[in-house]
Amino acid sequence: MVKVTAQMVNELRQKTGVGMMECKKALVESNGDVSVAIEHLRKAGIAKAAKKAGRSATQGKFIVCSNDEATVLVEVLCETDFVAKTGEFTSFAEEAAAKALNDFDCDGDISEQLAALVSDDLKALIGKLGENMQLRRALRWENKGGRIGTYLHTGVPYGVMVEVGGECSDELLNNICLHVCASNPSYISAADVPAEFIEKEKEIAAAQPELQGKPAQIMEGILKGKMNKIYKEICLMEQPWIDDDKSSLSKVAPQVKVLRFVRWLVGEGEADEASAEE
Repeated sequence: MVKVTAQMVNELRQKTGVGMMECKKALVESNGDVSVAIEHLRKAGIAKAAKKAGRSATQGKFIVCSNDEATVLVEVLCETDFVAKTGEFTSFAEEAAAKALNDFDCDGDISEQLAALVSDDLKALIGKLGENMQLRRALRWENKGGRIGTYLHTGVPYGVMVEVGGECSDELLNNICLHVCASNPSYISAADVPAEFIEKEKEIAAAQPELQGKPAQIMEGILKGKMNKIYKEICLMEQPWIDDDKSSLSKVAPQVKVLRFVRWLVGEGEADEASAEE
């Protein structure tokens, strides 16, 4: 039996970041073989990850990464804001984003594929930091002639990604991202609002007591006005513009065509899902 020394324990700690007692135990079980001890700790980390998987992870951060071909937005979750700010967690998130950008050749949602790709590294990090974590969402948008802008809000972590076509300056693209973050649109324009939603809103409006008995022509005008008001609340192109609430993006920059956008809040819905499962 090889004697496990403090130097051996410290060496293993430096390589893995795992606590002293667990490093010593792993070295004893591996008869002093550091490589075997590292494998043992990785397996232990995987076991820890399984135990922690049921714990709610609602904190975390977004990472964006881009090159000439594509832009990615990645969300990684943990349990506490403290861990979300650690160098180890940030490094993992940045490496995952780099993989999303460089290891894939597709456009759209790559959440499941990326989570599978970084699974072992994530389990090792869970074993090291002691919290449940997950790579929750990942988008990879290819640059196909348009322009892609991103914005990360740090106070309350929001991640925004917008693709536009047409003439659009850097400043305008950034302002569109800021607007999406602040105003939380549901659709790009009125043309994108589902017909089912429109009919339901008209049905609700028409049922208001003060509108009963109105002539059909007048009712039609009233409902049209109510829908226009709703469009200004939910449609990016019609919402009060971030720089001038008396205007809108459709008026400020009619040459710009917003092709798609996302607005994520870190951990949104996770606490509700965990409560439902309990």
